Order: sequence, then structure tokens, then C-alpha cells
Amino acid sequence: MAAIIETRNLTKIYGGKVKALDDLNISIEEGEVYGLLGPNGAGKTTTINLLVTRIAPTSGTAIVNGFDIVKNSLEVRKSIGVVPQDLTTDEDLSGFENLKMVSQFYDVPAEEAKERIHKLLSMVSLDDVKDRLVRQYSGGMRKRLELIAGLVHDPKILFLDEPTLGLDVTTRTQMWKYVREIQEKLDVTIILTSHYLEEVDALANRISIIDHGKVLATGTSEELKSNLKGDIILATMKTDKDAETLMKYPGAIEAKENGPRAVRLKVQNSDEELPKIIQYISGNSLSITRLTVQKPTLDDVFLEYTGSEIRSEEPTDSRQEMMNLRRLRR
Repeated sequence: MAAIIETRNLTKIYGGKVKALDDLNISIEEGEVYGLLGPNGAGKTTTINLLVTRIAPTSGTAIVNGFDIVKNSLEVRKSIGVVPQDLTTDEDLSGFENLKMVSQFYDVPAEEAKERIHKLLSMVSLDDVKDRLVRQYSGGMRKRLELIAGLVHDPKILFLDEPTLGLDVTTRTQMWKYVREIQEKLDVTIILTSHYLEEVDALANRISIIDHGKVLATGTSEELKSNLKGDIILATMKTDKDAETLMKYPGAIEAKENGPRAVRLKVQNSDEELPKIIQYISGNSLSITRLTVQKPTLDDVFLEYTGSEIRSEEPTDSRQEMMNLRRLRR
């Protein structure tokens, strides 16, 4: 499948000193959901800002829907939709009025906009509340409206930044269904950033993990997990001393603290190693309160490559950023 986004030695240096991106090379295929993961300060936000032409690269470039982000920035903006993590729709307008306003920013002909808006509202089950003021929407309804606001001008590529931030687990899972349906029915390429790793795991066809401005790993979720080549055993001990002793277990590939009196052991094969660990605990007269085994998760992959757990980003003034981006389109 052809690449719809391709970065070519994309580099961004701030203030002549801070290298936020360092010769970044990624290729995103048309029609896929592509997850972009990284700790705070990894270069993830800079990558998105470059791809949507919000900032210019120091060197290198990227091709988005066939257009160079430096030479053809206006054409790039016509090709993309951006859904930021912060809420940008106007609470004093109805859902329909908000979408109509967005269509006017992008100069979508009135009749075409009306037809497209009704189609999008129906896709996310908001057609029956389209005339209700947005301030009366629930959190999940508001997020759905934000989602389709990025699609009113029929972009080829949609950037989703923390699309379910602040939603409860049930509503978040429902949102995933809408994202999948939009990707399939509209055949739009989606670039997804999220600090909910289970969200990226559920939605993304492929994932890139970025840190210090470089891509550390790229692949499907299963490929990334299988590359770890090991299982995880989590143990909670009764005392700090017990935890310190378990950390010295000789059969572990890796042993780390996992919280107060908690130990995370990485082993080659949990089925073979678990009886030995139990024997080690007994032989050293250690007191244990909990012992669990888990196969590698995306959280483990992230921890393996970045050395830290993922945390949510600080909120940005996305309303102003969206307004600026839409004005640039005109």
C-alpha cells in the first residue's frame, strides 16, 4: 500500500540548541490507523505540529498526501483534519451550527456541507440532538462532535490527539467504535496520539514509539510485544527487605521496583520459571502477599524502550490553535 505520509530526515531544533526531532523517518500507509507514542518531551507533539504545517522544520521535510510540508503547505492543510485533545466547539451554538461554522472556515459549498454534516452526525449517533446547544451535551457526546468537526471538509488524513481524554472507561470504549467506523467508511488515514495505551492497542494498525526525537521501534502491537521475548512476573512482598531479596532472584532477565514493596521480574518463560521463583521465595523465608503472571503488554513495550511509564500531556490552548489552522486554510 502507498505511503500517504512520509518523513525524510525531519529535524527540528529550537533556539539553536534543543533538538526536538533528530532525522525522523517514518512512513504511514494510506487508510491505516497509526499510533504515535512517546513520553512527554519525546518529540511527538513537534512531529504533529510539523506534519500539520503549524511550524517549519529546521532541516529535512515530509510529504503529506503527495505534498511537501514546506513547499506546498496550503495543499497539505486542505488534506488534513485536526482534532485536538481540548474541547474547541462553541457551547453557545448547537451541534449542527458548530459543524456549519467549521465548513465555512474551509469554504465547503453550502449544500455539500449540509449533506456531509448530516452524514457525519448520523455516523456518531448525534443526528437526534443536532439542534441542541452543545453546553447541554454529555462529555461523550461532546467528544463525538469534536471528532466529526475534523471531518467536515472531507480530509484524507485525520490527526487525533487524545480523543478520549477525560472520558470514563465505558464511554471511551464506545468512542473507539466510532473511530473504527469512521476509518472504515470514510477510508481516512488516522494518526493517533494517546496516553491510554489500551486505546492505541485497540485501534492502531501500526505503532511508532518515539523518544529524544528518534523512532525507537515501529510495528504492529503484536510484533512489538513479541520482540520483548519474555514474560512478566509481578510480586508484592510483605516488607522492603523481602522485596530487595526477591530483586536478586538469579533467573530473572531483568528485575525492577514496581512500587512500594513490589517487584517486576522479567523472565524468559513464566511457565518454567514460576515454580523456581516460588522455591526461591520459600528457601529465603520471604513473605509474599501477591504474585501474578502476565504476558507482555503495550505498557511493557513502552517501558522497555523508553524506561518510563507513559503520562498524559499538559493541555494546550487547542481552541486558538484550531482557529489559527483553519484561518491559514483561507
